[in-house]
Amino acid sequence: MNKLILLMLLITGLQASTLTQAAEKTQIAMGDIGSIKSSLSDDSSATATVQTWSQLSDSQHKVLAPLGSEWDTLRPWQREKMLDIANDYPKMDAQKQQRVQKRLNSWSRMTPYERENARKRYQEFSALSPEKKDDIRKKWAEYQKMPEVERAKLHKEPGDLGYDPDLE
Repeated sequence: MNKLILLMLLITGLQASTLTQAAEKTQIAMGDIGSIKSSLSDDSSATATVQTWSQLSDSQHKVLAPLGSEWDTLRPWQREKMLDIANDYPKMDAQKQQRVQKRLNSWSRMTPYERENARKRYQEFSALSPEKKDDIRKKWAEYQKMPEVERAKLHKEPGDLGYDPDLE
């Protein structure tokens, strides 16, 4: 999740056929993961680790505050993942803690549809060859250096970075 938001933007450079193929594979994989997690959550030992918002410690509340209003509606595996982040948080340096907070805030503002797209794009990026990943990182660096006016133009028309709003 640490790289989720950045990678979501990076993946927009993929071609539509690549996205479609990867999305199909991702849906199959996510279905398998979902069924595994569902069967695990039936186990009493797994449900013991999945806590309601009121059961979390003060330190967990502090770290996971952006997700507080929706915590009890998250899937058990999502809660477990967030608890792992909260448990690792004290061991992180200040810069990484800020990054986690920023990303949790961004994530909490996303719609479920946007979150699902971000997950898919992250998985698609992870499945790419190292060369393709480097190419996307270079394009992202170029995009980051552009003035805001030029970025806005890219959002209106597909450009060199392959951004196409219809793919979202």
